[in-house]
Amino acid sequence: MMVLVIGVYLIAGTVAGGVGSSGKALAKGSVPAAYQALVQQWGNLCPAINPALLAAQLYQESGFNPTAQSPAQAQGIAQFIPGTWASHGIDGDGDGDRDVWDPKDAIPSAATYDCTLAGYVKDVPGNATHNMLAAYNAGAYAVIRYGGVPPYDETENYVQVITTLEESFAAPTTRVDPSEQAAGAIHYAQGKIGTPYLWGGTGTAAQGGRFDCSGLTQAAYDSVGITLPRVANDQYNAGPHPARDELLPGDLVFFSDDLTNSRAIRHVGIYVGGGYMIDAPRTGALIRFDPIDTPDYFGATRVTADGAAALPTDI
Repeated sequence: MMVLVIGVYLIAGTVAGGVGSSGKALAKGSVPAAYQALVQQWGNLCPAINPALLAAQLYQESGFNPTAQSPAQAQGIAQFIPGTWASHGIDGDGDGDRDVWDPKDAIPSAATYDCTLAGYVKDVPGNATHNMLAAYNAGAYAVIRYGGVPPYDETENYVQVITTLEESFAAPTTRVDPSEQAAGAIHYAQGKIGTPYLWGGTGTAAQGGRFDCSGLTQAAYDSVGITLPRVANDQYNAGPHPARDELLPGDLVFFSDDLTNSRAIRHVGIYVGGGYMIDAPRTGALIRFDPIDTPDYFGATRVTADGAAALPTDI
C-alpha cells in the first residue's frame, strides 16, 4: 500500500510536465483495456518508471480493481491511504475533482507519486528505479540514509517483486528463455490424461484426484517446485509472454472471450508442441489433448520460478 514519506525534500525539476514515451510496450491484454491507455501514457512520466512497471504496481496493489479497499483503508486501484492521497492525489482527467476511486485520477496519481519519490532520491547512488521503489515502500529518508535500497527484508522483497512482475507486463523484445521445469510439468500433466474434469478440482484425494483447468496447471508446476496462483487469470502473470510462433512445450496457454483483458481469462492449458495442449476442458470431459488455435486463444506465459513467486496471493 502507499506509505507516507518521512521528511520534506525539494524536487529538482518538475514531474508534471510532458508525458513522453519509453518505447516499452505492454504485453497483449496484460492491462485491462479500460486502463491500458492511461498506464501507457502515465507510465512514461519520468525515467524511473515505465508502463510495465506501473502496471506491475497496480496489479500488486489491487489486481486492477478500482473498488478495492484494504483493512488499513488503502483505497482504489492504486491503494492510496487517505493521508498520502491528500498530499499526492491529482486531478488526472481534469474534471475538477480528485477521486481516489476513479482510475482516471488514481493511475496518474500513482505515476506522479512514483516520480515525486524518484525526485526525492535522485542523488542517491545506484539504480534510480530500485531506489524509487524502495522509497515507495520504506520512505525516502531510509533510502537517503542507507545510500540506496535499505537493508529491510520487506523493502528488498518489494523491489524484487515489482521488478520481476514488470517482466510479465512488458511485451518481450527478444526471445524468452525456456523454463527448466517445463518438461517435468508436462510429464505430470500427461499422467493425468483420461482423468474426469471437476470444477474447482485441485487433485486432492477427497476430489478423487480430479482437476479443473487451472487446478491441473497449478499441480503440474507444483510437481516441479513452482507454486502458481489458483486461478487462470493470475497464472497469466507468472512470467513473460512468448508470441504464438515462439511457443515451447511447457508454456501455459490461455483463452478468453475478451481478448483485450487478461483479467477475463477463463481457461488455461499446458502447451506440448505441434499446436496442441493438455487441458482439463469442462464438466463431463476428460483431461486430454486439445488444439490451441481457436478464436478465443488469448496468449501464453513462459512460467519462471521468480515470476510465480512474485505474484500476490490476496487479489
